[in-house]
Amino acid sequence: MIKGKPFVKWAGGKRQVIDELKKYVPEEFDVYYEPFVGGGALLFELSPKKAVISDLNKELINVYSVLCDEEKFKKMCSVLNSYEASHSEKFFYEIRNKDRNKNTFNRLSDYTRAARTIYLNKACFNGLYRVNSKNEFNVPFGKKLKVNTYEGSNLITVSNYLTMNDIKILGVDFEEAVKDAKKGDFVYFDPPYDSDTGTFNSYTEGGFGKDEQRRLAEVFKELDSRGVYVMLSNHNTSLVSELYKDYNFHRIEAKRNINSNGKKRGKIEELIITNY
Repeated sequence: MIKGKPFVKWAGGKRQVIDELKKYVPEEFDVYYEPFVGGGALLFELSPKKAVISDLNKELINVYSVLCDEEKFKKMCSVLNSYEASHSEKFFYEIRNKDRNKNTFNRLSDYTRAARTIYLNKACFNGLYRVNSKNEFNVPFGKKLKVNTYEGSNLITVSNYLTMNDIKILGVDFEEAVKDAKKGDFVYFDPPYDSDTGTFNSYTEGGFGKDEQRRLAEVFKELDSRGVYVMLSNHNTSLVSELYKDYNFHRIEAKRNINSNGKKRGKIEELIITNY
């Protein structure tokens, strides 16, 4: 079976550690839940027939929704083709600044917004998705002379997977996303990571701080009490170690690819935490 792969570059994306992650996935489970779906690397690798995916990044979730509609999918690709042809630094900032006027931005078609999200992701600096406190995309131009915004065969594979299986796409808080998970289901949490120093977590205007990490741990424990299989990725920090001390820790090495300082894009230790 041909599997899809992430169609955007996402901070903390799991494609490079997918083989390590798969080692800790339960052999059998019912419904798959991923409340911080991001680029969806594990979702596409596992390709479960029943899944509930969610993300608070509304523009990202909009792309997933557009991929589930054949006509909108075709229109999105047409817009992307025109963006590739028009690509320049000036054009990049024209597209980036569309969200500065909320009235006109909210009137854009969903497939045009989806194309904008993918184009900005491919054309911006280092493939980073970041917004400011007004929820405005604020990553600068990536200085590429040409951009290839999508791989047609992969988008078709992803679209077919999402439409031919029972995949529910939400845009809600992680706690809400897993409220129906029951015994035998599998939840994978890949939140914005905790840090002992300071870390990037501006995927949405609210960020994801220490209090959110603590709330996530409470949800993890509550799911555990229900008999749900739960797996979580995070940094190996003092807070994370304390919050999940009663569970199983697996250490893996991952590369940090998204950092404004190239010298800080090195190997780091990540934790995979399971309740089984």
